Amino acid sequence: MMVLTSSRWLLRRLRQICLCCLMAVMLTACSLGHEPPRSIINEALAQQIVITQSAIASSLDLPVSTEVPSVSRVRIEQQEQIKLDGTHLVHLLGSFDWQLPGDSMRVDSVFELFLEQGEHGDSWSLARPLASSPGQQQWQLFPLGLEHI
Repeated sequence: MMVLTSSRWLLRRLRQICLCCLMAVMLTACSLGHEPPRSIINEALAQQIVITQSAIASSLDLPVSTEVPSVSRVRIEQQEQIKLDGTHLVHLLGSFDWQLPGDSMRVDSVFELFLEQGEHGDSWSLARPLASSPGQQQWQLFPLGLEHI
């Protein structure tokens, strides 16, 4: 009697493990190719800071800094695939910490990123919306991951 109960328990446990493994594989397969690597997200955030600081400096007639901030503690709160005017983008919302080299102050900021995956799935670009005509959004693309090639 004890052997039969133990066998049922073992069989039930084995089924649970198999189902968990199957679910993990299915979830991973669904996200492969559509989710940007963490290094690309970090680089996109740093690039976005540089672009914003350069725009502010230019509008105030100040020298443009070439310092690249360090990005840490990226927390993604929302991620979705969107299609705008035939362009497939990954839209990310979240928060992160960043700091300029030589600066003792670390800044906690929220972010919104639009990333475009390359045609063959092996590259990413930061997509920033441009002022455009009503009904059609135009994007300026900044390639990412080039220093790793």
